[in-house]
Amino acid sequence: MIDRDRILKIFNQTGAMLTGHFLLTSGRHSDRYFQCALVLQHPRHCGALCRELALRFAGQGITAVVGPAMGGIVMSYEVARSLKARSLFAERENGKMALRRGFAIAPGEPVLVVEDVITTGGSVKEVIDLVGEAGGQVAGVAVLVDRSGGEARLGVRTESLLEIPAVSYSPDQCPLCLRGIPFVKPGSRKP
Repeated sequence: MIDRDRILKIFNQTGAMLTGHFLLTSGRHSDRYFQCALVLQHPRHCGALCRELALRFAGQGITAVVGPAMGGIVMSYEVARSLKARSLFAERENGKMALRRGFAIAPGEPVLVVEDVITTGGSVKEVIDLVGEAGGQVAGVAVLVDRSGGEARLGVRTESLLEIPAVSYSPDQCPLCLRGIPFVKPGSRKP
């Protein structure tokens, strides 16, 4: 098992825990951002973190792991490798999450949903719905960093390696904006 201090050390060593003024995927603003791609670019760290998440779902009979593009693609592959399952990813098509590229989920198939970071859980909820629409059974959600402070209620068992509630603000109430500090939008899609 990897303990919380070791996980935080990995995030700090790779520069994945950023401070400043950020526009989150949810449209909210924050003074902290987790750029998990900076951790996941290191196969040694990616493998270790994803194995830790996979262990939490071992023995559940999971045959497919799916994550939303972009953050969930590498994680899906590594978690699936540990669980000896298939790796899929969902991507946006006409503004909605979809399984493309020939990916399919069999009716009743046990599926694990993975994501790098959740704040509101919006993308994960879309993937959960997608799996359900395809007839699959969501066995749970595995996430590297849960920033929601317990607010992202996904309706299924959720396991995270780090729970670090980050303060976030609506754009019209953001103190960083009020001080004139420009924001950075490091995410992969527009709010």
